[in-house]
Amino acid sequence: MRFKATTALVMMTAAGFVGVAGTAVPAAASSHAEAPYVKEVPKCDATDFYMFVSYEPGREEYVTIIANYYPLQDPYGGPNYFNLDPSALYQIHIDNNGDAVEDLTFSFRFNMQNRDIALDIGGQMVSIPLINAGVIGPLAEQDGALNVAETYRMNVVRGNRYTGPSDAVTNADTGEVVFRKPVDNIGNKSIPDYAAYAADHIYTVNLPGSDLQGRVFVGQRKDPFVVNLGEIFDLVNTNPLGSENGEPDDLADKNVTSMIIEIPKSYLVSAGGVDPVIGGWTTASLPRTRVLTTNPTFDKPASETGAWTQVSRLGMPLVNEVVIGLKDKNKFNASEPRNDPQFLTYVTNPTLPALLNILFGVTEPCLPRNDLVAVFLTGVPGLNQPAVLTAPGEMLRLNTAIAPTAVAKQSRLGVLGSDLAGFPNGRRPGDDVVDIELRVVMGVLYPDAGVGGGCAPQGNLPFTDGAFVDSSAFFTSFPYVKTPIPGSPN
Repeated sequence: MRFKATTALVMMTAAGFVGVAGTAVPAAASSHAEAPYVKEVPKCDATDFYMFVSYEPGREEYVTIIANYYPLQDPYGGPNYFNLDPSALYQIHIDNNGDAVEDLTFSFRFNMQNRDIALDIGGQMVSIPLINAGVIGPLAEQDGALNVAETYRMNVVRGNRYTGPSDAVTNADTGEVVFRKPVDNIGNKSIPDYAAYAADHIYTVNLPGSDLQGRVFVGQRKDPFVVNLGEIFDLVNTNPLGSENGEPDDLADKNVTSMIIEIPKSYLVSAGGVDPVIGGWTTASLPRTRVLTTNPTFDKPASETGAWTQVSRLGMPLVNEVVIGLKDKNKFNASEPRNDPQFLTYVTNPTLPALLNILFGVTEPCLPRNDLVAVFLTGVPGLNQPAVLTAPGEMLRLNTAIAPTAVAKQSRLGVLGSDLAGFPNGRRPGDDVVDIELRVVMGVLYPDAGVGGGCAPQGNLPFTDGAFVDSSAFFTSFPYVKTPIPGSPN
């Protein structure tokens, strides 16, 4: 049976939502350059966020979380490629008690070592201009020819993301706290077997405060997002009721950098496992830096580095791109879920249906859009709303008690395709979130959705961007996202 919202779907009205509003945060500055400020710091730009019960056979008691950063990577983009920012703090947050505040955070910090490989040129040692001087891999330690080596540390933080107790995740095989990150896919001559080389960077890890173990992979991947990007932003320069696979994927030739973790369900849910629903989102933060007056001793300005400033945020897909107004995109990226009441009007009175009405004459659903409040801000009752919801906020919510759907049986339309293990109950790589969200925003979950219905007269129409994706485009096991496109040959 197709899942459909009822009049009882939204347990909290828009007025009630405003009533739990927190204080607004000041603007500072995710998804494929969706906000003005984050375009200036692309290494901190979150492109996509996925969270799902692992559907790899035998791993059903785990949750896989994928946070992708650094959009629109051209495979041939050398010689410096796409290292992450050593000064940034990359984090994945989990709320497991319905208060829109992180209870558990997985933090990543990166380091780059310039090995300064030099060649004897006429009796002088001269530094090479390339990132490598020979063949790399297939084993992780076979990187002697690599000129720039990137490593990372991973910590688990409990409570406040910046000030809470923080403990290191360790390599289950070696006990080390520093992990190698594979270099980007330079090309087939430099790394003849990139798939094997990358796979040797998948680590089993010990989780602090527990006897449980998880897995982690951090490195470049083929961008898993599929979207007719250019035409969508050119006033939807395509037929929104055309073929579901009739348009190109504008990201087909792009890579991203992925932080992929697989964590036991029992480590993520609230103590005692009372509520199986968790919320997740990813952020990137940069240190606040101030330049002081000129220091006469050293004849240069001195600087100080202080607290963190959040510059990127991503939970539910496409929120900042097509829901949040242009003037508030930086503010949204700097905000926390508990402060989302300040953005409520964008959800209850969305502009995208009105734009589609102007462009194509399709009828927009009635207001206010409390159905969208449930999808984006509270979770859907009976599906993935927390048992106790004290503070709504935008994040990706997952009911970990719903068993995963075998890959061959997954519906690319998730819940709309009667697959309760798919979006908006979490998000898997094969969920076609563009098509799903187009249909949701046009009212498919409205209580009286359907052609001829009252407030959603065209809610059941097959709106699409024309770029098709399903589970067949991905690996069936961890890390799920495909090997990045090589820079050569191309």
